[in-house]
Amino acid sequence: MMIDNRIRPIRTEQDYNAALARVEFLMETARTEVEDDELDVLATLIELYEDVCFPMDAPDPIAAIKFRMEQMGKSQSDLAPILGSRSKVSEVLSGKRALTLKMIRALHEHLQIPADVLIREGGTLPSATVGIDFDRLPLREMAKLRWIGPIADIKDRAEEIVLGLIERAGGRDALPQALFRQGGARSNSKMDLYALQAWCLHVLGQARAAGLEKQHRKGSINFEFLEEVARLSTFREGPKLAQEKLAQHGIALVVAPHLSKTYLDGAAMWTKEQVPVVGMTIRYDRLDNFWFCLLHELAHLGRHIPNGNGEVFIDDLQLRERDHAVDDAREREADAWAQDALIPAKLWNDHAARLHPSVANVVDLAHQAKVHPAVVAGRIRYERHSYRLLSQFVGANEVRPLLMAEVA
Repeated sequence: MMIDNRIRPIRTEQDYNAALARVEFLMETARTEVEDDELDVLATLIELYEDVCFPMDAPDPIAAIKFRMEQMGKSQSDLAPILGSRSKVSEVLSGKRALTLKMIRALHEHLQIPADVLIREGGTLPSATVGIDFDRLPLREMAKLRWIGPIADIKDRAEEIVLGLIERAGGRDALPQALFRQGGARSNSKMDLYALQAWCLHVLGQARAAGLEKQHRKGSINFEFLEEVARLSTFREGPKLAQEKLAQHGIALVVAPHLSKTYLDGAAMWTKEQVPVVGMTIRYDRLDNFWFCLLHELAHLGRHIPNGNGEVFIDDLQLRERDHAVDDAREREADAWAQDALIPAKLWNDHAARLHPSVANVVDLAHQAKVHPAVVAGRIRYERHSYRLLSQFVGANEVRPLLMAEVA
């Protein structure tokens, strides 16, 4: 009787067991050259099958450290120079302190533990954050604003703090949105991207914490919606009413002070739960600036990222003064939506206030457009590049008391 020793793919447990039996037989007998080749091929097929059907979990980072310590005959005291102090060693090995990027590098260098073992979800720094220089994040400024709690060794725990920000912002899935995607072109070249990253993470975290009751209906942020929001400017508490109206439509308006070197007025983004978010700094506390910025960011949400594709628009509205030839077409479109929703183009072009900005004309145009006089004054000041004009109308120091009462 002939025995069929042709090599077959391993598709089932029966095939697997047959392959193991054949390998065992070949290992215990004198083999020909052909059988040596057969053994090599079977071993490869078995390994591939086991990788798919019996995958081995990567070792826990702490378990890997302890195992390597035992192998090398090292004590916790021996790790103190590597991790920074005996207390840090104790906290790391007990799971009370997350491994930082510096610790991971040191352990890899001194204990030869693979970095991919130390960088694991649930144990240490998410792999998506590797490469970020955490020391450049404005942690002390964030602590002063009470975005993070007071921490004594804030520099040593930078990675741990940022992990908390990332988790509150939505975890790894939120990281590309907040940290690595800057879509809008209207951002200052001097902007500190690390400060910007921290601000975006905070805004996303606040938006998620707000827990809006209404679910947003995609496609509802249209020009008519912007016009409805603009009409709220006539009320004394207009900015607060606008925040409430947005919430009723499942849109989060988050006000967070700007961080140093961000040169930031507003931003448009989405949470991972598909909640549209307008972030605003109110760095210029004027009604005219607030209403234009709010509608500008809503235009981005409605026109340019209506489906939450991960892109973030970052806006320094002072850059509207620059040559529009170098401006992003989407920024110009958002400008037009905001301007026309506040004051219809025909009304603006035909009204006497455009050429003769008297007090009476400003008030009359505001009445016809159904907006606050600050909106008209702001438009005239911008068009004329004269920011001392009509200062009494722009609503200075009237926004922060309404929207930042609980913001540090």
